[in-house]
Amino acid sequence: MGQEGERRRADAYDDELGVAVARAQEGDEAAFAVAYRIVQPGLLGYVRGLVGDEAEDVASDAWLEIARDLGRFRGDGAGFRGWTATIARHRALDHLRRLRARPRPSALEQDVLELPGPHSTPDQALESLSTAAALDLVRGLPRDQAEAVLLRVVVGLDGPAAARVLGKRPGAVRTAAYRGLRRLAEQLGVDGVTDEPPRTLGEST
Repeated sequence: MGQEGERRRADAYDDELGVAVARAQEGDEAAFAVAYRIVQPGLLGYVRGLVGDEAEDVASDAWLEIARDLGRFRGDGAGFRGWTATIARHRALDHLRRLRARPRPSALEQDVLELPGPHSTPDQALESLSTAAALDLVRGLPRDQAEAVLLRVVVGLDGPAAARVLGKRPGAVRTAAYRGLRRLAEQLGVDGVTDEPPRTLGEST
C-alpha cells in the first residue's frame, strides 16, 4: 500500500475514533470503550517511552483524567489523539518529577508500531525492528528526537499536533522526528534518506 493509501486508512481510522468520542460524550459507555481500544496502544507506547516499566500505571492515571474531562473536549478523532497524548505526557512528567528522574526512551512494542499512519522509508525501517532492537536504538536518540519519534510514529500525530503536545514549533518537532528516524534508518542500512525533511508549505520553524 502506498503513502496515499496509508493516508486514507489513517483518515478512516480517525473517522471511527471521532464518532466513538462523540457518542461517548453523550454517555455511551460502549463507545468510550471503542475510543479506548483505538487510542490506548499508541498512548501506552508513548508513555512507555517516557517512564519505562511504570507506563501502565501512568496511562491508567491519564485515562482517569480523560474520562473525567471528556465533556470538555472539542474536536475530531485526530484532535482526540493529540488531547489524550497531552494529558498522558503531563501525567508522565509528574511521575518523573516525583521520582526525581529524567524521561528516558524505553521499550516500543511491535504491535504499537503497527498502528495505521502515513509511512516514509525511515518509518518502515523502525517498524521492522523487534522490541529489543527498538529499545536499544531509541534509547540512543537525544530526548527531543526520541519523544518526537514516539509522537509521530507510535501515537500517529502529525507535525502540528505533536508540536502542540510538546509546546514547540511544528518545524522543530518535524526536524527532530525526521532526524531521529533518519538516525535509526542509517543504523539499519536503509538508503534514500535525505539530510533534511521536505518542508510543508506554510509550516513555521
